Amino acid sequence: MPSSLRARLRSTLTAVLTAAALLAPAGPAAHAQPFASLPEFDQQVLFKASQDPGYACFRIPAIVRTTAGTLLAFAEGRVLNCGDAADIDIVLKRSTDGGRTWGPLQVVNEGAGDTHGNPAPLVDRRTGRILLAETYNTGRTDAGNCTVPCDRTPHLQYSDDDGRTWSEPRDLSDQILPGHWNSWYATGPVHGIQLTRGKHAGRLVFGVNTETWDGSRVTANHAALIVSDDGGDHWRIGATDSWPIAQDGMFRQKPSEVTLTERSDGAVLVSGREQDGTDLGHRSQTLSLDGGDSFATPFRALPDLYTPQVQGATLRLGDRMLLSAPADPDRRRTMMVRSSYDGGRTWDSVDRGTVVTTDWSGYSDMAAVDSSTVGLLYEGGAVDARDEIRFARFTEDWLKPRRGADPTTRDAASGARPAAVLGDAGRTAGVRGGALSFDGTDDAVRLPYRSRLPLGEGDFTASLFFRYTATTGEQPFLWMGGIGSTQPQVWLRGEPASDRVRALVTTRSGATTVRTASVWTSGAHNDGRWHHLVLRRGGGQLTLFLDGTPISTPDVPGSVSRNSPFGVHIGQRMDSRAFLTGAIDDVRVWNRALTDREVAAGTKGAAARGTVLWLPMDQVSGSN
Repeated sequence: MPSSLRARLRSTLTAVLTAAALLAPAGPAAHAQPFASLPEFDQQVLFKASQDPGYACFRIPAIVRTTAGTLLAFAEGRVLNCGDAADIDIVLKRSTDGGRTWGPLQVVNEGAGDTHGNPAPLVDRRTGRILLAETYNTGRTDAGNCTVPCDRTPHLQYSDDDGRTWSEPRDLSDQILPGHWNSWYATGPVHGIQLTRGKHAGRLVFGVNTETWDGSRVTANHAALIVSDDGGDHWRIGATDSWPIAQDGMFRQKPSEVTLTERSDGAVLVSGREQDGTDLGHRSQTLSLDGGDSFATPFRALPDLYTPQVQGATLRLGDRMLLSAPADPDRRRTMMVRSSYDGGRTWDSVDRGTVVTTDWSGYSDMAAVDSSTVGLLYEGGAVDARDEIRFARFTEDWLKPRRGADPTTRDAASGARPAAVLGDAGRTAGVRGGALSFDGTDDAVRLPYRSRLPLGEGDFTASLFFRYTATTGEQPFLWMGGIGSTQPQVWLRGEPASDRVRALVTTRSGATTVRTASVWTSGAHNDGRWHHLVLRRGGGQLTLFLDGTPISTPDVPGSVSRNSPFGVHIGQRMDSRAFLTGAIDDVRVWNRALTDREVAAGTKGAAARGTVLWLPMDQVSGSN
């Protein structure tokens, strides 16, 4: 659509909405609830192509609260399609009543055929000025990505009238774009912060991630903080963490799209998306202890924080830190708000987080509406995470309260901590003493992460006893690693509808090679009796033993634990979309291939050497 036509459509829409506002009675709307009586949670669609003429798609939300209490919700208005590198404007809607109602769409920065995006707003609370960092690149007419090396450049504009009007953008390349950051460059996209504590109080800080191009390939990724000590007149590069990319495309980490939160002790928590590095997990984080001048340590991965590869946001709310991000470790769906009570060192697991929606969901940002209310701006949709951008507001009371410790069952492996017993998994008679039973709804056992659990590229053996009678659905027995068609993993489960018991491994080799191998039995063995199941990787074969009878298939090389979030679950799929209805006893995993004699002798006869985990499942300590 031509720029002039889009402008006319927006002008017409603005005029209609403005006229309606002038005709409305002064003061609160006739049927508006008083502020104090608003529900603990409500939400509305804020940006959507069908309600905002001139755009095919809206993405990349960012939100701040001004010194006047106005909420400013930014997004990328994508004109031609939903691609990342076409004709893109930065657009804005304002709310002066805490997010209950919103004004018409404003164009803050028109791409005019190019990409103007990655909004990263900040508020200078000393002056009231709102600053908006953003990134430009040459636009395309299709939905493809920016050609590598991408000609990305940082810009900045500001508003001194509470977001009603905006300055002309200025190029910040001479201040924060050094020569070796010569390919990808991205501001935010999420709000920046102003420090309030210590000798750097008043400093403005936002995050960027960038890449280095050597003339033939990308050789490094950089996550960095950009700081200003004069209200945004001048900027410089502060803390920087660089990770090399090898000739074959391999790298350990690639932290990007960082979100910043000042902790109560003055440290800045820096949490980022992790993209395809060999370290486990899809998020990584670090701290800055000197106001953004340096990082205290390199970014470290968070293997057991379940989220897909996606941007997320953090915000401090009283004594808790909040993280907004999808909870499905494979796909962008199930937007969730999780809490940390130790300044971001650890985060709630998905069973403790509060679900905003089970729809498809993607990028997000949060802002404090008041001392006890949070505004969440996020991508969501029933069909696609890019369908619309929604604004949800919730109180702290809506969030799940902090939960006490879960019951546990012992892990007899050397140095292991007890495993959490979830739901109401109960004790039942087992093969040798007690076992645990699962109700198919929310019962499971989850092991705390430790470095010995990932099995990597080596041989291994997994053994357990199962009993079930279910005739439908997936019946997960043991899950180790990630989930989905490309994430390294190992699992064993019953598939009664297919009349089989099956094991699967997915591996990764090199930068991109993904392989899968699967082996299964004849018969679902859902007769209510105990059966012994063993999966062995060794000698180039995957062998499944069911009650001593072996079935083999060729193994696939590569690591069964790399890149993806990592979890070990008994009785549950990693994404919580299937639970076992049945019972499990004596789960053991070794980081070696047991001999045929050891397998035949059963786990009782196998040597402890190489034991990674050992859950006798014979006791539960504590209570729900």
